[in-house]
Amino acid sequence: MLRTRVITGVIALAILGAVLFVVPPDFAILVFAFLIVAGAWEWSGFLGLSSNTGRYAYAALIAALLAIIVFVVPEYSVTLLQLACLWWFIAFLWTFFFPTPIPVVIRWVCGALILVPLFIAMISLYSYSSQLLLFALILVWAADSGAYFSGKRFGRVKLAPSISPGKTWEGVFGGLVLVGLLATGFAYYADINVAVLLPFSLAVGAISVVGDLTVSMFKRTAGVKDSGKLFPGHGGVLDRIDSVAAAAPLFVLGLDWLDLV
Repeated sequence: MLRTRVITGVIALAILGAVLFVVPPDFAILVFAFLIVAGAWEWSGFLGLSSNTGRYAYAALIAALLAIIVFVVPEYSVTLLQLACLWWFIAFLWTFFFPTPIPVVIRWVCGALILVPLFIAMISLYSYSSQLLLFALILVWAADSGAYFSGKRFGRVKLAPSISPGKTWEGVFGGLVLVGLLATGFAYYADINVAVLLPFSLAVGAISVVGDLTVSMFKRTAGVKDSGKLFPGHGGVLDRIDSVAAAAPLFVLGLDWLDLV
């Protein structure tokens, strides 16, 4: 399993590098949109739909929302990112009360709250610089990978056993240590005040854990382990972007609040 994860990760990183630094910007944005719509297709599996027609309809709905944001009301992008941060705070509180019933209409709405702001955040970061978007992704992946390996080695105290029994507090702290090291290194590389970037990056890493747990709540409600099988050893698109979805809106807004761009 670990070997498969590593091979898939290397291939995915190579493709990501090409998307961020080689292909034309319009094509890169189309790739981002494709990933979000693919995530919407996987999310539709949580909605109890009896046919693929309904699943296609949900994916089409999310695609339409992306188009509206880009072409019709781009001036509301910041407002939607702020709404996303509010949603993730609510999701954080929600994790303390799970398992709770999740009505289908709530699942429909939550899918949009997770996926649409993620797209906005990705294209916003990409418009700043490909390097900043890559840094945001690496922070989240560091939190996830650090948690995986430190949890395997040192994990004892369960983080949220009713949602994700394999996650531990030791894993979370291990992931944040790795985030801190990367943030410190990037601060010196980019000549950014480490006293500003370090706590900001730790906050981004911490909220990424909420994204993972939140999507896991919906997967448990739907009775599925992985959202899909697009990435061997890693699961589906949602399994790869759940943490990013929570972290990216805060990252974008924080860059402005802290005058880092």
